[in-house]
Amino acid sequence: MANPLKQKLLRNEIVLVVNPDHPSPSLTEFVARLGVDGIFIDCEHGMAGIERVSDMCRAARAAGIPTVVRPECDAPWLVTRYLDAGGDGVMVPHIDDETMAARLVETVRYARPRDHGDKVVIAMIESLQAVERLDAILAVEGIDVFFVGPNDLSQSMGLPGQMHSPDVKAMVKSLGARIRAANRIPGTLVVQETAAEFVAAGFSYLYEHADNFLAAGAASFRRQLSARS
Repeated sequence: MANPLKQKLLRNEIVLVVNPDHPSPSLTEFVARLGVDGIFIDCEHGMAGIERVSDMCRAARAAGIPTVVRPECDAPWLVTRYLDAGGDGVMVPHIDDETMAARLVETVRYARPRDHGDKVVIAMIESLQAVERLDAILAVEGIDVFFVGPNDLSQSMGLPGQMHSPDVKAMVKSLGARIRAANRIPGTLVVQETAAEFVAAGFSYLYEHADNFLAAGAASFRRQLSARS
């Protein structure tokens, strides 16, 4: 069956991928039914082990939504393991040059010889080294999305923890423009307040956290209670 997330990307449509933020299959299935385009399972910063990743992929699939897994690093055995666990794509951190980008594509094709074309392959651009090598990275065929990671990029720029600062946002947008100019698809992390801004800047793969939805809903609920007191 064709991967609906990849099909939307090929049609240059806006896609929203949400991280449930907790290693919970039931929460994964619930979030998957909220109208999102994909579920993001984070193994670089999240707590899910391989069996739980498999359970979360199954839960998302039960809701009819594909999954994208972020491995801890670009090690081929890790990428292979998460694809074997049921991931419909991988978003691999710290792709700093064209050699790493090419190895990622080769790994996916080796791991999934029959259906690699249906997998979403995402390279994360999140260092000044990657910025310097961006044109060569963009020339690598087989990558569906080039994801600009503002958090690690801010650290590489000497602005740790300032991913929403004007300088970092300007860098993210400039990289998005370069990716678009190469006829490739840019992605980045958004929150509710910045999503429209980055869509206007040309980004079509958007990543958000379910915890932010929960926090916004709780804040709205508290405001309504305060207004009635």
